[in-house]
Parts: sequence; structure tokens; C-alpha cells
Amino acid sequence: MGVLWERTGDVGIALLDRPERRNALSADLCDELAQRLISEPDLGAVVIGGTGDKAFCAGADLGHRAADTAGGFEHDGGDTFRPSFDVLLDTIVGYPAPVIAAVNGAALGAGMQLAVACDIRVVAQHAKFGIPAGRLGVVLSAANIRRLAVLVGQGAARDVLLTARVLDIDDAEAVGLVQRRALDAVAEARQLAEDVAQLAPLSVRSHKRALNLVAAAGGLGADEVGVLEEMEAAAFASDDLQEGLAAFSEKRTPRFKGQ
Repeated sequence: MGVLWERTGDVGIALLDRPERRNALSADLCDELAQRLISEPDLGAVVIGGTGDKAFCAGADLGHRAADTAGGFEHDGGDTFRPSFDVLLDTIVGYPAPVIAAVNGAALGAGMQLAVACDIRVVAQHAKFGIPAGRLGVVLSAANIRRLAVLVGQGAARDVLLTARVLDIDDAEAVGLVQRRALDAVAEARQLAEDVAQLAPLSVRSHKRALNLVAAAGGLGADEVGVLEEMEAAAFASDDLQEGLAAFSEKRTPRFKGQ
């Protein structure tokens, strides 16, 4: 049990494999998944899902975390989960290529935060989203609150965090959490990843980085504009641009090399 990892061509598939715990996350599981991404930075797209059809990820392993933090920080308790979880989410956000969440069931607590950190969410009809932090006495990190508010807006973020509301797929789609609906979220996400991996890598990676800059800054300052202009110039001078234009003219599928 842990992370089932498969690489097919330029696509990586990572499935959380703890069905008996509804794919709950532990520090070790976070470390394992983060290391998989760090060790293979050249993929064209990555899918993160869970085994079974009941849960994408039901959150942190609360039984382990309760023991981990027993007594509180000032009484020799320690939280090993949050540092590992934060590194995982930062790795997903910073991964050069798109990361697609295959939400094949409940995405709750840390599971919803994991889905929010991904670039695109493919969601099964029976899936649900929620962060019941208020029922547990947990406070999210500033980075996770910010990611949620940027994605769904202040109103929906306040509804989820301040009332512990759980969203079904219709409500989740209405606030921007759902980009694709699917009967089989993992299969649909895999196909989407394969399609994305065929696109021009310089374009996709530059656009992801640009969107991250916009989200982080809340707008574009002079430094961010400079970075984007450099990426735009590099893409304009690339062999991939010439290949894309030639393929369009010749009515064939382009063969991009990321150069």
C-alpha cells in the first residue's frame, strides 16, 4: 500500500492505494508521491487519483495524526503530516507540466486541498468535496486557504471553510472545482493527460508558469511581466513553433520536442 505509480510514454499516473482507509494521506504517503514527481520532472502530464470508487482521498489519516500531535506542540507533540503535505502540494503546483486530479470519489479535508492544488479536476458523478476543519479544530495553512479562494472565489471559500459545507458535483461545478465530468474519472483523466502530453511543451509549461505567477501575485507586476515576456520570446524562437505551423499547413499531427 502506498502510491501505485505508472509511466506510459510522457504520462505519469499516481494512484493513492489505501482503500481500507479511503485513501487517507500520511506523511510517508505525501513524501512518496512528492518524490515521484521530483524524480520525473520531464513528463508531459500527470494524473493523481485513488484506488477504488469510494474516495479520491478522505483527508489526513486522523488516527495517526492524533497520536502524532498528542499533548500539543508545547507538550512535545509534533506534526509530521503538515510539513510533508505542504511540500507535496508545493511540488504539484510547481511541477512544470499539468497535474490532473482524477476525483473518483470523496475529496475531503486534505483530499480537497490536494485536488485544489492540481491544475485540472476530472470528477466522477458521485464525488463530493468538503473541508470539515471546523469539526476537528484544524486551521488550514495560509497557502491552502489562498489557493482555495483563488480557485472558487471568496464567497464559496467562506461557505466551505466557515460552515464545513460539503459540495456535490453540481455545487462543485458551479464554483469552478469541476472542469470535466466522467463516469470513470481515472480513465478520463488518463485520456486527457495523453492528449495534453501531445501539445507543445513550451506552450503548456509556460502557460502553467504564467498562471501560477498571476495567482501568486494577484496580478502582474513588472517582474512578472518580464518573466512572461522571456517565456513568450523563447517559444516564438523555438523549433516547436515551426513544427506546429508546418503541421497546421500540412494538415498533420505535430511532433513536438520541447525545443
